[in-house]
Amino acid sequence: MTGGGRAAEAAREANSRCYDDGRATLAYVDDPYHAVRRRLVGAALLDALGGPDGGDGSGGPAGALLELGPGARSIFDGLPRPRRPTVVADLSWAALAGAPAGGHHPVRLDVTRPLPLADRSVAGVVAAELIEHVYHPGVLLAEIARVLRPGGALVLSTPNLAPLQDRVRFLLGRSPRQVDPTHPYLHLHIRPFTAQMLRRVLRAAGFVDVSIRSNYVGVHVGRGRWLQSRLLARLFPGLGGSLVASARRPPGVDG
Repeated sequence: MTGGGRAAEAAREANSRCYDDGRATLAYVDDPYHAVRRRLVGAALLDALGGPDGGDGSGGPAGALLELGPGARSIFDGLPRPRRPTVVADLSWAALAGAPAGGHHPVRLDVTRPLPLADRSVAGVVAAELIEHVYHPGVLLAEIARVLRPGGALVLSTPNLAPLQDRVRFLLGRSPRQVDPTHPYLHLHIRPFTAQMLRRVLRAAGFVDVSIRSNYVGVHVGRGRWLQSRLLARLFPGLGGSLVASARRPPGVDG
């Protein structure tokens, strides 16, 4: 195994230890900050699919929806029941088993390896808080593009490397939080993204109609208190704490 391969395997094992039983996910999904982020992911998916029921209308092709790395709580659980099959895929069976019964089809897979799905087999993919955990995000995005049908939608979220408060921190000579190797879980974030870089990697993977949303623009005012604005996040998503990107596989793509 090469040095890069050993590093990727070590990262996979570290993530597995942290998220294996699903409790790490459940510890934060209901926090207002993450609840807004998850609602934005769901709204972006519904927008891409053409309506609140995820119907097979002009917004996208017919077919199943796939969520990669949901842990113990799927984004699909917060959506109106779509008229499509829904598949939830995670490395951990324990996390999938601990999820509420939502009528989804569970699949165990490793996103750092080729996805065990046929070409052009799904209409939409959700990957929330996942891309920052892999060494080769371009490879993952290429696999997602492969399994998406032409015109199919990808919606992902990831922490922002350059939110407003970290831009100020950097000017003061302090490191952004996303590159803190001592943080209890942020140290697992291998590839942090800015809004500009997220657009760039999505377009490099062949996606079109890339758009970015964000949950909050916030400033830490001390003692665990934050000033947060949803309006600023809508106006300037690149300054927000979490980035929610939606993109589409080009219609008419056969390869």
